[in-house]
Amino acid sequence: MKGGKPLVGEVNISGAKNAALGIIAGTILTDEDVLIENMPDVSDTNIMLEALRELGASVCRIDSNTVRINARSIGHAAIDDDYLRRIRASYYFIGALIGRCHEAQVPLPGGCVIGSRPIDQHIKGFKALGAEVEIENGSVVAKASALTGDEIYLDKVSVGATINIMMAAVLAEGRTVIGNAAKEPHIVDMANFLNSMGANIRGAGTDVIRITGVTRLHGTEYSIIPDQIEAGTFMCAAAITGGDVTVRNVIPKHMESISAKLEEVGCTIEEYDDAIRVIGNKDIRPTNIMTLPYPGFPTDMQPQITTLLALSGGTSMVVESIFDNRFKYVGELTRMGANIRVEGNVAVVSGVKEFSPARIFAPDLRAGAALVLAGLAAGGITTVSDIEFIQRGYEHFEKKLKGIGAEIEIVRSEREARKFVMKVG
Repeated sequence: MKGGKPLVGEVNISGAKNAALGIIAGTILTDEDVLIENMPDVSDTNIMLEALRELGASVCRIDSNTVRINARSIGHAAIDDDYLRRIRASYYFIGALIGRCHEAQVPLPGGCVIGSRPIDQHIKGFKALGAEVEIENGSVVAKASALTGDEIYLDKVSVGATINIMMAAVLAEGRTVIGNAAKEPHIVDMANFLNSMGANIRGAGTDVIRITGVTRLHGTEYSIIPDQIEAGTFMCAAAITGGDVTVRNVIPKHMESISAKLEEVGCTIEEYDDAIRVIGNKDIRPTNIMTLPYPGFPTDMQPQITTLLALSGGTSMVVESIFDNRFKYVGELTRMGANIRVEGNVAVVSGVKEFSPARIFAPDLRAGAALVLAGLAAGGITTVSDIEFIQRGYEHFEKKLKGIGAEIEIVRSEREARKFVMKVG
């Protein structure tokens, strides 16, 4: 990419990847057709859909963002696929299969290496509902003669555990109460999806979710909410390039913590019913950030906002309170001229005037996107390698950036890279 140019225009946000992953697994809970609209066409969701096919479900892509699924033919509860180990969302199959079949065998999840992300709270919930759970040969193996509702208090707020327990509990006998539940927008979306199938879930979006088990779920047609993190990334793209970008197909309330921080650093934010306009400021002000569960500042936006603060006119402090080892990208930013000192879960960011172009690599999904933003802010040619991480969670990222004026291309060889450099000058 060739940076140094303000991004200007409009961009449409895709469906929320983190909601889609749970919803794909949730289709297992009914034998009837489920039509999912606004499905993001990214590698993580495509891997989940392939895993559904492996289980025996019918998966029909009507178009790139619409999928019809029928799980009637699922005949076993075991998934054994090496590529599924590469995404963390594989654990959602555990809750769905326990709910439907009362048994599951699913590979332990993988995904981005951003620190310890245990599934102990998931297992705690499954056991409370009556399942026996063991780890055998790298897989989670769960069995239950029957599932019965119970009161489950999560020791730590966990989005994954909250979704997984919801799926296991919707067909359990009696009432389940999840205390200290996660409140993220995709938790609400998952509950709304299950309720549209006939589940009885109340309290999603609060820290106490109450589920009354039902005997069966039916088919549905459902549209996934917009992706909060993709929207936030494009908002930061406008800010870091001093541009003027309107981000469409968003729910502004979901973006409040991100909008607030961008205003603090000097951006102008205009909110509409389903859009947010971000007007950047050449003089970025420093601020302090702490990642927190929703409605706090999202951990998935930490690399993007840190990259922006690295160009501020002062010193900022970024505290990562959700995951350890999430500052792996800082070394790459330092190669571009950033001045960031990491001490444990705290990054002290001393702003510099500009970034220098460089050859860098993406260590994980969100960090990869942040490094692309750094390249768009730097004058000259920057190359980001290992973009398969970015493709896990951003649909047509480079095409959307091109649509708002970025000079960026995916290249697959040094020859293609040279052609790009000659084209952009």
